[in-house]
Amino acid sequence: MNADKTDFSRVAIGLAIDVHRELGPGLLESAYEECLAYELQRSSIRFLRQEPVPITYKGLHLECGYRLDLLIEDRLVVELKSVDQLLPIFDAQVLTYMKLANKSVGLLINFNVPVLKMGLKRFVR
Repeated sequence: MNADKTDFSRVAIGLAIDVHRELGPGLLESAYEECLAYELQRSSIRFLRQEPVPITYKGLHLECGYRLDLLIEDRLVVELKSVDQLLPIFDAQVLTYMKLANKSVGLLINFNVPVLKMGLKRFVR
């Protein structure tokens, strides 16, 4: 896989759909994260789980406990949810994580939907 030309958001969405088809809705976010990480590993895609995201405030480096659910190929921020509905605060969370991590593409994936397509949002900044 040519990492420079690959749209990893498409790859991640495809793998998330596979996980959702197998498990369906209704599980905890952590179960979906574990299964998606397994699929990413099987696909030989580089990723980090629960990657710390520090905040810099007026030159002060703060470790506040913020973590990216997944960081794929050091370019795609993925935030996973298993909630009744996606709220605007989740959009803000992804956009802020993208800004703090200096990444231009992000995905918000809610697994608690009948069809995963209904729980997907892609962000570009």
